[in-house]
Amino acid sequence: MPARRTPSGALASAPRITIVDDDRDTRELLRGVLIGEGYDVQVVANGLRLISSLQVDRPDLVLLDVVMSWMDGFELCRAIKKNPDFQDIPIIFVSARGAPEDLEEGYACGCADYLVKPLDMNLLRERIQAILGTGSVKK
Repeated sequence: MPARRTPSGALASAPRITIVDDDRDTRELLRGVLIGEGYDVQVVANGLRLISSLQVDRPDLVLLDVVMSWMDGFELCRAIKKNPDFQDIPIIFVSARGAPEDLEEGYACGCADYLVKPLDMNLLRERIQAILGTGSVKK
């Protein structure tokens, strides 16, 4: 991955992951785990904030909740996948909605993976590493 500048201006070579979830506790839990793994992490509370940040802070991967205000995760995923500038960004759904039809809709709208809450953090790490091809990025 090419080096890039973090929002603070520091040089970062770690993959950037954006967490989109309207629950602050979930965002902070995931953020802490992923920073501990060496990732460059950005958090946003809803799809509108993600869309407005994509041009400036393009992530290498998005962790996306399904149930959110303004636009649900399925709609947001479809919007990202329709945009040629961003359709290659892998999306992992992280949701409490785990019925078979939810997983089916998630994959139909273009996600790379779908994990059901409560999360197995080891499984999340493995899936992120597999999708990004990073192995461990801890330093």
